[in-house]
Amino acid sequence: MVTMKVDFSSDVNTSEEDVFVFPASFAQQRLWFFDRLEPGSLQYISPVAIQLTGALDVPALEESLNEIVRRHEALRTTFVMVDGQPVQVIAPSLRWKLPLVLVRSLCDRDRDVQVQNAIAQETQQPFDLSQGPLLRTKLLQLDEEQHVLLLTIHHIISDGWSKGVLVREVAALYEAFSQGRPSPLPELPIQYADYAIWQRQRLQGQVLEAQMSYWKQQLSGNLSVLELPSDRPRPTVQTGQGATQSFGLPTNLSEQLKTLSQRENVTLFMTMLAAFKTLLYRYTRQDDILIGSSIANRNRAEFEGIIGFFVNTLVMRTDLSGNPSFREILHRVRKVALEAYDHQDLPFEQLVEKLQPTRNLSYHPLFQVWFSLNNAPMPALQLSGLSVSLLEVKSNTAQFDLSFDIMETPQGLIGTVEYSTDLFVPATISSILGHFQTLLEGIVANPNQRLSDLSLLKKSEQHITFVLEKEATFNFDFALN
Repeated sequence: MVTMKVDFSSDVNTSEEDVFVFPASFAQQRLWFFDRLEPGSLQYISPVAIQLTGALDVPALEESLNEIVRRHEALRTTFVMVDGQPVQVIAPSLRWKLPLVLVRSLCDRDRDVQVQNAIAQETQQPFDLSQGPLLRTKLLQLDEEQHVLLLTIHHIISDGWSKGVLVREVAALYEAFSQGRPSPLPELPIQYADYAIWQRQRLQGQVLEAQMSYWKQQLSGNLSVLELPSDRPRPTVQTGQGATQSFGLPTNLSEQLKTLSQRENVTLFMTMLAAFKTLLYRYTRQDDILIGSSIANRNRAEFEGIIGFFVNTLVMRTDLSGNPSFREILHRVRKVALEAYDHQDLPFEQLVEKLQPTRNLSYHPLFQVWFSLNNAPMPALQLSGLSVSLLEVKSNTAQFDLSFDIMETPQGLIGTVEYSTDLFVPATISSILGHFQTLLEGIVANPNQRLSDLSLLKKSEQHITFVLEKEATFNFDFALN
């Protein structure tokens, strides 16, 4: 173990003690090198906005954040280069100040715009991985009983699961501290640095060979670029600029999709992924489709309560040839997914390094489209004297051409589409979402239909194809009928 000194910004106080240095995980190593290639990149900045309505105890909230930073070493971590490799530098202690920003407006609409602007400003400020801190906090005060807590974190020390941990701990600690009680949370059994060491020790020898052998076979041969028709030609170099659209599926359709999944002995994720691949097939007529997806990668109980970058990327490759029925595609997807889960431990970073796919600055290697389904949504917060809700945060960046992120809620399936504005205009994304819902309705009505027979337009809408084409330059002709 190495010791060294580290400085943080003026909003954070660190002790004068030596800090501790540990190996970076494979995933952290990839993001570090990406940051070196594109300094100041905004692609891996992840914000959370929590609206707090009621009498807020600001000192208790600040103390809650400080306790979370104390509990989780990842939030005290920065990165430096040692012997040509990035390492984690962990400060022994930090003291956090919660900046309070007044947002004043006479009307709710203007106030909402100001809040969204504040969130956007946070996502436009890059992190310095070597200096830190890699978590920023800000409290917006709209009036005496209206606040928004902004938490902005770099993906190198966090993931989607970590956001849930963070929100749950804020709720539990605030509830205790605002009532003068001590922390109710048990000490963590391990820290993220322990995971990084365990990962490197485990992934070697026969374990590594077996994992790598599967993926080399699964991703052998020609890895086709997904040629989605687009409104604009693909630029020579991706800009990373993007936008989002939100959507929701009707409750009855969501329930029918769950019923179909149970009947076919597949998960809801498999059903939705098979439907998404069917949609892409109809748009491209390509029958070898690769899609990126995530897996929590927290397959040990002690990993579940830790903030850190655990999530791994899996490449889902499916053969859609032969114009099969949707039911056949569903079971092809099931087979591929189960095999991928059995080999989920190989870090995506090592896979890319081994495969050495053709590099092109205009598109992402291995896959250009992303799909995920989260069946463990952000927890509902229950705080004494406060009404708490999560605000939607819109992204202005895109890692891939198209990303579908779907969440399972009691009211049905909801989701967000993040898309590259280099390629698509909003009208096209709206049309794609309409096609997807119509496709899903056809699937639950008769999953035995062949892919070519599944319609993307409702019968009542088939006469307005020309309107869609007028609103977006995306070529629908070959896909809709």
